Amino acid sequence: MSLCYTSIFISPHSLNHQKSLSLTFSSDSPHFINLFPFKPWKPHHPIKLTAERFKLFASVTPAPPVETAPSSYRTKSPKDVNVLVVGSTGYIGKFVVTELVKRGFNITAIARERSGIRASFDKDQTLAQLRGANVCFSDVTNLDALEESLNSLRNSFDVVVSCLASRNGGVKDSWKIDYEATKNSLVAGRKRGASHFVLLSAICVQKPLLEFQHAKLKFEAELMKLAEEDDGFTYSIVRPTAFFKSLGGQVELVKDGKPYVMFGDGRLCACKPISEADLASFIVDCVLSEDKINKVLPIGGPGKALTPLEQGEMLFRLLGKEPKFLKVPIGIMDFAIGVLDFLVKIFPSLEDAAEFGKIGRYYAAESMLLLDPETGEYSAEMTPSYGNDTLEEFFARVLREGMAGQELGEQNIF
Repeated sequence: MSLCYTSIFISPHSLNHQKSLSLTFSSDSPHFINLFPFKPWKPHHPIKLTAERFKLFASVTPAPPVETAPSSYRTKSPKDVNVLVVGSTGYIGKFVVTELVKRGFNITAIARERSGIRASFDKDQTLAQLRGANVCFSDVTNLDALEESLNSLRNSFDVVVSCLASRNGGVKDSWKIDYEATKNSLVAGRKRGASHFVLLSAICVQKPLLEFQHAKLKFEAELMKLAEEDDGFTYSIVRPTAFFKSLGGQVELVKDGKPYVMFGDGRLCACKPISEADLASFIVDCVLSEDKINKVLPIGGPGKALTPLEQGEMLFRLLGKEPKFLKVPIGIMDFAIGVLDFLVKIFPSLEDAAEFGKIGRYYAAESMLLLDPETGEYSAEMTPSYGNDTLEEFFARVLREGMAGQELGEQNIF
């Protein structure tokens, strides 16, 4: 059984939609004729294809016309573009829905009957949160249930936007959400006409050591393969850096006089954090922007990359306090992970605990920046920036108002 609701919300459409013009020249053009006149070959003279002649032939033979992805829906007004959003009640998903509504798209948002952190939101709260979208309560982890829900709508879709992400990074949950549920949304959307898929991934998959990273990469690979095999289908894979909320867990502790906790000397890693609103704007850009078709798109926020040490110093500066740091040797985490890896062989139920230790270790030491393929090092300069919101503004707001709406839930480390 599926339950679908429609809420009506009127907002001004953005007038800043970008348009692009693509020109393709090929040998089919009448202007190509007689550019390279050749005398006809005499049939009794055999053709000798020497290396020199082959080079000449290659230089004057026109390249086949470049295939461009169909963009029929991209010529429509946003109000005529049907977008299916999964993961709509997640940290980023709810902002994506808001941005889609703001720009005037016709949105169907899939949501659980109980959503939010620890399923704290009921249906009425979810409907209020996703105001302006057609809300359909279903289960993306069950393809049959999702199909039944979408069948009841009798809608077709142009685009699927997936903001699905594992709730906690556990082994089974990672594969259930980051791979299986995301694939279900692709299958269901494609059956209903979707020709473009926007995937919210993560920049850390470029150095995969964790289960959720492997699950995301498996789906990314299948998405790319599908686009290679079907000229009528395209994708945009968005790989953001750290979110503001993932860096805000210590704000209230420091405000209460506690030290700022960091690993090593606080310079082991760095990131260019991005706000949820800026990231949502970038994701929605991918719905219509042809320059984002069939691309993996790493993206960070504005400004320079910040280390944990710099983040802590910023926080103390905003508080007007003398910096007070607690430096934790990274080796402590390595020891804990080694113990858990040993115990999980005896007690398989500790599998997720061992994975959580590895996640903490990863984020303590690995930068959320683009890897330079030539050097194998993280590069702040190569990591694109987008948006206007800064981490300092976020810290200042949390100091004034608290972390309401930014709760870490099961992702909390400190």
